[in-house]
Amino acid sequence: MSEFLWLVPAFPLCGFLALVLLGSGLPKKGVAIVGAGSVALSAVAAVLIGIGFLALPPEGHYYKQTLWTWMKVGAFRPSISLYLDPLSLVMTLVITLVGFLIHLYSVEFMADEEGYSRFFAYMNLFMGSMLILILAGDLLLLYLGWEGVGLCSYLLIGFWYKDPANGRAAMKAFIVTRIGDAAMAVGLFLLFHRLGTLEIQELMRRALQQWPAESAVAVAAAALLLAGAVGKSAQLPLQTWLLDAMAGPTPVSALIHAATMVTAGVYLIARTHVLFTLAPAVQSLVAIVGAVTLLLAGFSALTQRDIKRVLAYSTMSQIGYMFLALGIGAWSAAIFHFMTHAFFKALLFLSAGAVILALDHEHDMFRMGGLRKQMPMTFWTFLMAALSLSALPFVDAGFYSKDLILWQAWSSGKGSAWFWAAGVMGALVTSLYTFRMVFLVFYGGPKTQAVKKPGSVMLLPMAVLAFFSLFSGFLEMPGTLGDVHLFTDFMGLTFLDEQAAAPDRGMELFVQVVASVMSLAGLFLAHFFFIRRRDAVRKLLQLPFAARLHHLLLSGWGFDQLYERMLVKPFVGLARGNRDDFMDLIYRGIAWYQWVFHGALGVTQSGKVRWYAMGITLGAITVIAMVLFL
Repeated sequence: MSEFLWLVPAFPLCGFLALVLLGSGLPKKGVAIVGAGSVALSAVAAVLIGIGFLALPPEGHYYKQTLWTWMKVGAFRPSISLYLDPLSLVMTLVITLVGFLIHLYSVEFMADEEGYSRFFAYMNLFMGSMLILILAGDLLLLYLGWEGVGLCSYLLIGFWYKDPANGRAAMKAFIVTRIGDAAMAVGLFLLFHRLGTLEIQELMRRALQQWPAESAVAVAAAALLLAGAVGKSAQLPLQTWLLDAMAGPTPVSALIHAATMVTAGVYLIARTHVLFTLAPAVQSLVAIVGAVTLLLAGFSALTQRDIKRVLAYSTMSQIGYMFLALGIGAWSAAIFHFMTHAFFKALLFLSAGAVILALDHEHDMFRMGGLRKQMPMTFWTFLMAALSLSALPFVDAGFYSKDLILWQAWSSGKGSAWFWAAGVMGALVTSLYTFRMVFLVFYGGPKTQAVKKPGSVMLLPMAVLAFFSLFSGFLEMPGTLGDVHLFTDFMGLTFLDEQAAAPDRGMELFVQVVASVMSLAGLFLAHFFFIRRRDAVRKLLQLPFAARLHHLLLSGWGFDQLYERMLVKPFVGLARGNRDDFMDLIYRGIAWYQWVFHGALGVTQSGKVRWYAMGITLGAITVIAMVLFL
């Protein structure tokens, strides 16, 4: 089946082309069949290829399919090639499955919106671009998919373009991520210049052979790729675009946060992990960026009123956990958390979307409440996803993936007590803001009546995602709870993870207990402040220091204001001051000189023959004199 690998990205791309060419003439049912059906075919193809890969593993546990050579310019001969190994297989399966469920959900969610075919065309292109990124065997092809998801994010975030705020949000996402993309492009130039190829596996092999550890070129290349990853995955300091991305429809938010775009940076680092092992300082920086981001984003999520903004900060924080894992060499743990996060974060967004739609597009959690009885199915699916996000012990997938990261942060050679402490503190904050969300939306008295409850087309994807949010974690269980390592054993065919010198079951149990206690403490704190003593938060915010801190967290630690003052306003001021572009003065001077010269010559065109004769005579005398005396 592996020879049909090209069909996986081809199906959604064909769906995109069909909708672009025929979408305006198709009924909504036809648009839904093409839009969701093309992604369903991609998912089926990915599953069949995955079954074949597991049943009859190819030699070396990878399969490469070269379709054609893209271009030939001297030694530069990038190919259109696809590469399938355990890493890209897991990513492909998750992306196609979650992507299909989001498309199916969108069939009902977007039914009353204008631009129905345009929406599915963009979504299909988004899926195709992400699959090209994941399956690319060449960094140039990967970069094509990378830029494709950037373009689609702009189109989808600004989908409701009639509102200028949505256009600004889309532009912000496009511009901020371009900063990282530009650094990544420079990194690709550097890699090709030094190693003579962009074919990923050959590139990694040559890097190991030619570059010593900690060499300046390895550090530079890894740092440039990290800049690209930070931009796409919304990590510090390029995280500000993700909050504004909530301007798009909720299914777009689910797709960006769960299965595409923000996970691209995680994949890039994992795919080029050899470069980061050759640059330990940059790899440590990956862990630091992840640890700081997961804490800052988690604390900001505690103060938000908009349910989608809480989930956006949650995504930043959970991607931070993945970066932390990548930075300590726990490559498999990062991908395991990517998988579980894709399931529960997609479910959170889809359940939140059902609530928003039912309340006539209300986003403010403080104007919700009591929906547990009005929308029981949505409540239970949201609760299952919340359990997984909070990593409450034993009952959900998020517990097992986060536990693996925390254990490796404590025990691996590149881990440290500081990284572990950041992860544990993040577990407390995550549980607190998650159940704050649950209690505000679904408990207490109803403040807004649900007017449009989700139908079966929306509920089915939510139910499927709820199943995976609970049970996908059993693929990897710690030594204290069964010692199952199906996932890491499979990923071990691609990665060599950092491990502790010798397993210490007592210490592993201690780490699990501490993390579990912190998660449960977050739940109890949320219950105390938002069920039992709701007035306590209001009284606390009356204190001057608490009010200032709340404002700081609500504004996302002031990064937008900082960038506005340091970068945006100076640039705008410079542009306004240079409105008449000083470079244009040179060309205006040339034009003025030509105009004056033309005017002077025009005076000689009098139409009087005697003046012409005198001119010719004077010219002839001047030339003869020059010949004789010079």
